[in-house]
Amino acid sequence: MKTVAIIIARMGSTRLPGKVLMPLGFDENDCSLMRIKEAMEIVPGLDETWVATSTLPADDKIVAWCNDWGVNVFRGDETDVLSRFAGAAAAAEADVVIRVTGDCPFHDPQIIGEIIALRAATGADYASNVDPGTWPDGMDCEVFTRAALVATDVEAVRPSDRGCVTQYILRNRHRFKTASLPCPIPGLHKERWVLDTVNDYRFCQEIAKNNPHPSYLDILSFLNKNPQLRALNAIHPRNERFLADLVQEEPVKRSYDTSRRMRQAAEKIIPLAAQTFSKSHLQYPTESPLFVTHGDGGLVYDVDGNDYVDLVGGLLPNILGYRDPDVDDAIRRQLDRGISFSLSTGLEYELAQRLTRLIPCAEMVRFGKSGTDVTTAAVRLARYITGRNWILSAGYHGWADWAIARDDARNTGVPETVKYLTTAFIYGDIGRVRQELTTKGYACVMVEPETDPAFLKQLRTLCNATGTLLVFDEIITGFRFALGGAQSIYGVTPDLATFGKSMANGMPISALVGKRQHMKHMTEICFSGTFFGETLSLAAAIATIDKLEREDVPRQLQQKGDLLRTEVLALQKAHGLSVLRIDGDYFQRITFYDGAFYTKEDMKTLFMQEMIKNGVLIIASHNFCFAHTKDDMERILKAYQATFVAIKQALEATAVRNSVIGRSVAASANVRA
Repeated sequence: MKTVAIIIARMGSTRLPGKVLMPLGFDENDCSLMRIKEAMEIVPGLDETWVATSTLPADDKIVAWCNDWGVNVFRGDETDVLSRFAGAAAAAEADVVIRVTGDCPFHDPQIIGEIIALRAATGADYASNVDPGTWPDGMDCEVFTRAALVATDVEAVRPSDRGCVTQYILRNRHRFKTASLPCPIPGLHKERWVLDTVNDYRFCQEIAKNNPHPSYLDILSFLNKNPQLRALNAIHPRNERFLADLVQEEPVKRSYDTSRRMRQAAEKIIPLAAQTFSKSHLQYPTESPLFVTHGDGGLVYDVDGNDYVDLVGGLLPNILGYRDPDVDDAIRRQLDRGISFSLSTGLEYELAQRLTRLIPCAEMVRFGKSGTDVTTAAVRLARYITGRNWILSAGYHGWADWAIARDDARNTGVPETVKYLTTAFIYGDIGRVRQELTTKGYACVMVEPETDPAFLKQLRTLCNATGTLLVFDEIITGFRFALGGAQSIYGVTPDLATFGKSMANGMPISALVGKRQHMKHMTEICFSGTFFGETLSLAAAIATIDKLEREDVPRQLQQKGDLLRTEVLALQKAHGLSVLRIDGDYFQRITFYDGAFYTKEDMKTLFMQEMIKNGVLIIASHNFCFAHTKDDMERILKAYQATFVAIKQALEATAVRNSVIGRSVAASANVRA
């Protein structure tokens, strides 16, 4: 098989014209294109190198350079980079192509050789070191089959796909088999070694004049000795131009055919075709995705190749975003040691130390895998300590018998005797709580402490007076409101509390924490699971909590929420609508109103349908993550704008239709009279 490297290069950069031929300073011929050419000459497994440039007169200089240095060159459309690249691959008669860009002067031949070998060994259609981005920006290399390229060139229609050769492949993981080469050294995703701005040029000159033919380790060593150089171009985020272009891209028609076919097949062997009610087709409108292939930062991709800004976030666990490099690195390092062992590990103690330091009520800790695990453990512990059986609760606390007992829509299969032992109340109804606690002996009161600190303080007082344990279900609020949970904000300390979801950025883990006087009795009840000490989740939780603390993530999420709520409500007002409200400071829920011609459920369905159509996956809340960027927020607002337009049109059409029907009925009545 013939393997060909194709360097994409042109002179017409908007931010740094002529960058690929600008002198870098080592000698008179030293420029980005020359460095890439010389690197390609020693890449293991590479047969040939070509340059793909445009037909614009300005790029005659690149053609002249190629002719002077004996490099094959192909010319094509300036803006349709995909067709230009495909044309170069056809001219070279390549079987496997390597995509490199002319503004990355420090390509490491050995890394490229490893990616070539990785693709061959795995039989992948596409292999790279860019997805996920764990290497320095500027070391980017993608290797893929000619067949995948041809299919992409034929099928891709979005401007972002035509302007970026491999974006269509990356979005369509269901069709193309992929492989990735992660960087073995953590933290290098923060490095920027690319040539795209004046600041980058100054940076690259310093690297080039001190490193004639560097490997990535040579550059890293040089920068570690000269750390001030990183400040030259640190202000530029990775892929900022591409992400900004996505914001401006017009909405595309989305197909869900593959999702529908997969659902039909899956339902034959998986009830509901999903493991979670809220992730199934029951939650979404008819025209919606049902299966995803991967996520990246604040985005998620479905099996039909559609991309979305994700405001569901896996139902809240993904607080840092998909494939967070720091958390993923912690998982990889632990994977090298093992996953589940015959004894406990020190990771349990390390994580417990963090929780007892951060959470006011946490003096002792036990781990589980799900929210239901630990809320049920809290109930069992409360019953044992108090000698009482009754449970008073507000909100959703999992799928266990005791928790679902009073939900008439979901409690099928729960024994009547169990239903009898749980009493539900509406959050905030302190009068009902007072009545229950003073007339019946309850083991505990369990609530999700999202709002109303005054109510929580009254609840604390009543529990103290009646010998009832107060349990905060902080599965949602924990780490998202604050590192210490809602209790650390509201100044109300429960006896026990449960945490999960955001604790490990998507890895399955939960925690029951509480005061020592209560938690010491955990040794006397049965709460034990083979996977409760599974180490990948423990390592992920430690890395997640450390990053949440280091980056002050809860505060940043609140700021994003405040900004979006203000903008969305302003948009709604500008359209003369009043169909929804957004509540909450730390976690934003969307509530829909009933109208003259529609119900709130109808409005929710229409809202979700239009937001999804416009590239935002959402249910009825703003589940932000740390990775959501300014560009993502702009895409969300753009989707809201289009959604409000659609809602207004739908309401006007419905009003007219009902008005006509009303007049017809009235006219008929007059005739009959």
